[in-house]
Amino acid sequence: MTGNDLPGGVYRTGDLDLTRFGYGAMQLAGPGVFGPPKDRAAALAVLRTAVALGINHIDTADFYGPHITNEIIREALAPYPAGVHIVTKVGARRDEQGGWPQSRTPAQLREQVHDNLRNLGLETLDVVNLRVGGLEAPEAGSIAEQFGALADLRRQGLIRHLGLSTVNAEQLAEAQRIAPVVCVQNLYNIARRGDDDLVELTAGQGIAYVPYFPLGGFSPLQSETLHAVAERLGATPLSVALAWLLRRSPNVLLIPGTSTVAHLRENIAGAGLYLPDDAVAELDAIGR
Repeated sequence: MTGNDLPGGVYRTGDLDLTRFGYGAMQLAGPGVFGPPKDRAAALAVLRTAVALGINHIDTADFYGPHITNEIIREALAPYPAGVHIVTKVGARRDEQGGWPQSRTPAQLREQVHDNLRNLGLETLDVVNLRVGGLEAPEAGSIAEQFGALADLRRQGLIRHLGLSTVNAEQLAEAQRIAPVVCVQNLYNIARRGDDDLVELTAGQGIAYVPYFPLGGFSPLQSETLHAVAERLGATPLSVALAWLLRRSPNVLLIPGTSTVAHLRENIAGAGLYLPDDAVAELDAIGR
C-alpha cells in the first residue's frame, strides 16, 4: 500500500505532501498519556507499520508522556525515511494531576521546540503547531507574541513550517500576518460543526484542516443516529465518522490514534468506507 492507496490520497499544503490519513501518536504513551506504554514493542510496531503502509504524517507532542511518545517515535523511525513528516505541538505541559496547563511564554515555547528536537532526534522540525485554546474550544485573544516567537525559530532554521491548534479565524488571520500557516488543528466532527466556516476558509487558502476527537462531544441522540447508520452499512461508528470527515472537504487530514497494528489497519480500511448519499444526508443532519 502507498500514500495514494490510503483513504483520500495525498494533500499538498505549502511545499508539504501529507497523506490525508495520518497517525496520531498520543496513545503511544501510558494510561492517561503519562509514562511508558505497557507494551513498548507494540508501540514501535504501530509506527513502523504506519510508515510501511504509506502514512507519512505523524502527529505528536513532547508533552505526551511527557517526552515518552517522541522518544518512541525516534526509536521506531530514526533515521527517518524520506518523505515522512513529523508534526508536533507546543504551548502546553502536563501537571501531576493529569491536566494540560498552558505553557506559552516565548521562553517556554523555545524550550519546548528544543525538547522536541532533542527527543525526536531531529535538527529541524517539519511542522510545529502552536496550541492556543483548551482541549475543546479556542480562547479569544492575541497570539502575536507566541506565534512571533515560533516565527523567529523558523527564521533560524529550527522549524520548516508553522501551524495552529484550537484557534479561531481571527487568530489564524493574525498569525498569517506574521508567517505562513500550513495547517489548523481543531476539534471538529459530525456532531461538533462549529468550525464549518473555518473548514471552508482554510480550504480556500490551501491550508490543511486537521480535526481531532472524531467521536467527541456527541449527545446520546446523535450517537444513536451514528450507530444506526454504521449498523446499516456494516461498519463501525468510528469508520463512518472518519469517512464522513474525509468526504467533508479535500483539505481535511485525519490523525486517528491507536496502540495496536490491528486497530491501525481497521482504521485505514474504515476511513475508505463508501458513504451513500442517503447516509451522508442523515449524518449531516446530526450537526444541524
